[in-house]
Amino acid sequence: MWKQANFVERNGFMGVRFVAVETDEDQEKLAKLADEIWHEYWPAIIGDAQTDYMVEKFQSLEAIKRDMAEHAYEYWFVVDEAGKTVGYTGGCEESETSRYFISKIYLLAEERGKHYASQIIGFYTDLCRSRDLHSMYLTVNKQNDLGIRAYYGKGFVTIESVKNDIGNGFAMDDYVMEKEA
Repeated sequence: MWKQANFVERNGFMGVRFVAVETDEDQEKLAKLADEIWHEYWPAIIGDAQTDYMVEKFQSLEAIKRDMAEHAYEYWFVVDEAGKTVGYTGGCEESETSRYFISKIYLLAEERGKHYASQIIGFYTDLCRSRDLHSMYLTVNKQNDLGIRAYYGKGFVTIESVKNDIGNGFAMDDYVMEKEA
């Protein structure tokens, strides 16, 4: 049902569409896109070494395949009306909590500030409602001021502060933010 969503116009902004990641080729394209976005954005916040480690652990082709096969993750390319892939998003349904975990919302540098994040959150709101999930949640790095401001602006509230050891001497120091669907 949520394999592909058509263009959606929200609040007067140009629409994007969400194209499901399904094939091996899609997964390879996603891993390359993730590598590009992560290495552009995260080194200034978490450093080069942790960025490299996290890309390998959470954004690599192997990680994407594992998450889809073992954890029922769903991924979508975010595509603008001209057909350009401007980012990606993904996560998984948690039926036991009646929530959707948004694991990833990432846009190319030149595509930020174009209100695509609003449309991505709208996409997840529609997805949650269609699946009778009461809310969505995500984690955001405490140093990611851009992300934190964006999520507050989209109606998310901070429900928890967590610090998780991810191995190799690194930790993820995040806020957990939630929004009702």
